[in-house]
Amino acid sequence: MCSTSTLKAQWIMMRSDADTLVQMGATMIYNMEFDAASALFNKVINLYPKNPAGYFLDAMVEWWRIQADRKSKQNDEKFLYKCAQVITLCDELLEANPNDLSALFFKGGALGFRGRFYAGRESWLKAADDGHVAFEILQRCHQIAPGNHDIMLGTGLYNYYAAVLPEQYPVLASVMMFLPKGDKNLGLMQLSAAGRSAKYAKTEAKVSLLQAYFQFEKNPSEALKVAQDLLNQYPQNPYFHRYVGRCQVMMGMYPQMEQTWRNAVQACIDKKVGYDQQTAREAMYYVGLALMNRKELDSSLKYFYKCDEAGRFLDEDVSGFTVKVNLKIGNIYDIRGQRELAIQQYKKVLAWEERQNSHEEAKRYLQNSYK
Repeated sequence: MCSTSTLKAQWIMMRSDADTLVQMGATMIYNMEFDAASALFNKVINLYPKNPAGYFLDAMVEWWRIQADRKSKQNDEKFLYKCAQVITLCDELLEANPNDLSALFFKGGALGFRGRFYAGRESWLKAADDGHVAFEILQRCHQIAPGNHDIMLGTGLYNYYAAVLPEQYPVLASVMMFLPKGDKNLGLMQLSAAGRSAKYAKTEAKVSLLQAYFQFEKNPSEALKVAQDLLNQYPQNPYFHRYVGRCQVMMGMYPQMEQTWRNAVQACIDKKVGYDQQTAREAMYYVGLALMNRKELDSSLKYFYKCDEAGRFLDEDVSGFTVKVNLKIGNIYDIRGQRELAIQQYKKVLAWEERQNSHEEAKRYLQNSYK
């Protein structure tokens, strides 16, 4: 058995000098200052070459590069390589001391984020395998240090998604049937606790909570609280910016959402990091929607056509945004009494693959013009 003092010592990641660099670097990651963050983490690695913290956080730089450039896969191999580095170093430490809490924590973290990466690339078997191993490792961490809130990020993620994903994607039920059962409510509680009290994983826990509330719980009110908190703390982060705007859209907050998305359009024009063409298209659609709601139809139409134009460069197949914006263009022509132009738009939508009941909607507008 390890003594309490030994366990506490194991959780001291490094001396205060490197810990300060870690905190500074984490802030830089979330404000999209990737090169500066990586430089700081390399200093940590040089100071503590046998501590996995610096290596793990450097891998997180690549994770957020991937989030910032959603169409590109150029950072995939670098991210996977850096995760493998973390896992190898942790395995060496665990061979010497199977109860090394830092090694267990960062190995579980690297496997967990690698699993999330594989899920994003729809490599479900790899995602399930990494998620399962990560969860078992983090359960060991929890047994060693039951009051540690950083560990709750990993256990919360597993508990939540192991419960939710098979419900949302029935194809995954067979993949996950032999894995430990999840507990959605426990997962949300653990993520909330980590978001309040974790030392190192607080922001990532809030990010995960935001995704859960918005995407799966369909609770834009709670999601907006988290998204606004994150954007206030990291104002350069387009990921948080987009979620604030999406929540405002879902809640019908038209004046607020118009300003949020206009700010996003300007950030795209200014070529700020992470404000990519997909963000520009999304922003133009929602500004157009706000203008349409205000009956400023000419201005709205300009934004909708810009949004439609962007889709031709971004999508190999017709996307949901392209379908929605063409329906809205048809609606505006109907409002203006240009019925023939409206009919052209609705027929165009019918010729495309159905997205979110788009065919039903287009047929309804063909039978009865949009008022």
